[in-house]
Amino acid sequence: MFEQLKAWALRRYYRFVSARSWKGHSSSIHWGGISIPTSGGPIQGRIYNAAGGADQPVIVFFHGGGWVIGDLETHHPFCLELSDKTGCTVLAVDYRLAPEHRFPAAADDCLAAVTWIADKIGDFGPSNGKLVIAGDSAGGNLAAATCLALDATLRRQVTGALLIYPAVDDYNAGHTSYVERAKSQPLTTDLMRWFWDTYLGKGGKQTAAAAGAFPLQAQNLGTLPPVLLVTAEFDPLRDEGIALAEKLRAAGVTLNYRHFDQAAHGFASSNGPNADHQALLTMITEWLASLTARG
Repeated sequence: MFEQLKAWALRRYYRFVSARSWKGHSSSIHWGGISIPTSGGPIQGRIYNAAGGADQPVIVFFHGGGWVIGDLETHHPFCLELSDKTGCTVLAVDYRLAPEHRFPAAADDCLAAVTWIADKIGDFGPSNGKLVIAGDSAGGNLAAATCLALDATLRRQVTGALLIYPAVDDYNAGHTSYVERAKSQPLTTDLMRWFWDTYLGKGGKQTAAAAGAFPLQAQNLGTLPPVLLVTAEFDPLRDEGIALAEKLRAAGVTLNYRHFDQAAHGFASSNGPNADHQALLTMITEWLASLTARG
């Protein structure tokens, strides 16, 4: 009961923080709701239609929030900006949250959503028929895990993965940033530990690792499409993101990587249209252009 009350309170607070950070910001992007069928029942999503998406991939976006507190509303302003600046249609997926639905519910929803969207990609407006799988934080975890779980046919349709300060490893793995960046920023080490425990359940780490909850430990990283990976300095997840960059290079994955050395976890979506957010969107737009040029 306490876990559910804490989750409820943090969900309300996260929505408040996002709304305050983006207050006064508007966009002309057209958007609306969609229903996505999964084996666990329908989940909701939002579709953001930019005007110039005919030569662009569709971006499937998984929101952050520790698999517990984020939703379509907390990341609505970011998705508007992502669609507006890139010219891509963006499909945001509202996967099931813990503690009501623990691992692997969110991962199953995300894989089901990508499978369904890929099959019906022509129904979502102009695109080049390709997908980019994207997410921030816990959503970055789900984006990476989804790409790793794709079958060969779906893998050919995914042209890139956008991973924004993703959670990719167990908090007991010994990454120094869990100590150096434990406090003094929005995402603390204690909060990240609680997110993982809430998502996986007590004692569930080893089973979850074997089933793909920790992408850094995956044996098939070389199957990933071209990756744009972003890390932030003031973030407990900093070092596991850096470790992921090193492993992707070693596996031969085409990697575009940037470390934002003055930014904290959440700068992309939770803190409003700040300078680092704008720099990231420019980087994403240029990366997408490079994917299109590759064909």
